[in-house]
Order: sequence, then C-alpha cells, then structure tokens
Amino acid sequence: MKKNFAVMIAVLMVALVLWGLFFENSSTIIVINGQEIEGPLKGALGAGGLVVALIALISLAILLALAFAGTGIIIAGCIVVAIGIFSAFVFPFLFPVLIPLALIWAFIALIRKK
Repeated sequence: MKKNFAVMIAVLMVALVLWGLFFENSSTIIVINGQEIEGPLKGALGAGGLVVALIALISLAILLALAFAGTGIIIAGCIVVAIGIFSAFVFPFLFPVLIPLALIWAFIALIRKK
C-alpha cells in the first residue's frame, strides 16, 4: 500500500508540474527581490514552488493526522450525536424508527466484541 501511495503522490506532483508549466494562469505573478520573473524559467520556478508547497502540505497533513487522531474520533462522535439529536427534532416521525435501529446496532456491537 505504501508503494501505491508513493506512486500516486509522484503522479500527482508530475500532473501539478505539467499544469503549472503548460496551463499558466496570468493571475499568478512570481516576484523575487521586488522584480517580476520573466523568461523561460518562470514556469519552472512556479512549478517548483507548487511541488514544494505540495510536499509541505502532505507532511503537515500526516503530522496532524497523527497528532489529532484521538481528538478527531471524539469530534466525529460528537458530530454523529449532534446529527442524531438534530434529526430527531427535524424529523420527529422518524424517531420511532431510529430507536429500534440503535438497539439492534448496539446488540450487534455487543455480540461482535465477544
């Protein structure tokens, strides 16, 4: 799986570089030391910046996934409970259907643990 992920990231980076080189958008301007970069290396410098930003964002996402995994599970659980309460208020006629489904779900969860 790690190999597939690495290949997928490499393909994403190549696609991003090609997009930066061939489909240049005039709304992006690269300025170094107060002077706008022009010429044949403008696209290459812009694509290099995109790759560096992509690597930084992937590294940050991995760090945050490891650091906040427990917090994310708690937040996801709170969101599920809030959605359940909200749906009970918005759709009161479905609440009698949700109670038996929740009981069946809890019963199956208890059986699977054993």
